[in-house]
This record gives sequence, structure tokens and C-alpha cells, in this order.
Amino acid sequence: MPRHLICRCEETTVDEVRAAIAAGARTVNDVKRQTRAGMGVCQGIYCVAEIAKTLHAETGPPLAEIAPLTARPPVRLIPINRLARSRK
Repeated sequence: MPRHLICRCEETTVDEVRAAIAAGARTVNDVKRQTRAGMGVCQGIYCVAEIAKTLHAETGPPLAEIAPLTARPPVRLIPINRLARSRK
């Protein structure tokens, strides 16, 4: 049976999101904290709408009332040698 991914970056499935909701997640941020959905490279661009739809389907609030993901500045990967040079 194929897995339905909600968050491609973190490989979070719809079943994992539903389990988080069943365990008490009531916001997109709650789901993010429990599943890592929305924490990948795209920072939720592709998955937040799907998480919100799942929250709506499972708990009932209108989509317009579901708050979006709290924005965080993206983290950029830097080479380890750059860090080592900055310590000298």
C-alpha cells in the first residue's frame, strides 16, 4: 500500500499527521512539533495547506480559522571549514 506523503521534505505521512491530531494536536504548529512536517527545506510551502485540510477534516474548524505555520528564517548549510576559520 503506497504511503500518502503530506510533507515530502520530512517524509511525513497523512497517517502520522492524523495520529498527531488524535494525540491532541489542534494547530499546524502542534502538528509540526509532533511530526516535523513543515520543518524541511521548503519550510512548509507544499505541506501546510495539506496539514490544514487534514486538521479541518479531523477536528472541524473552518480552513479560514486555522492559523498558518509560524515562520522561521531558513537555515543555510555552511561548510565546516568556514566555521573552523571563524574560531581563529
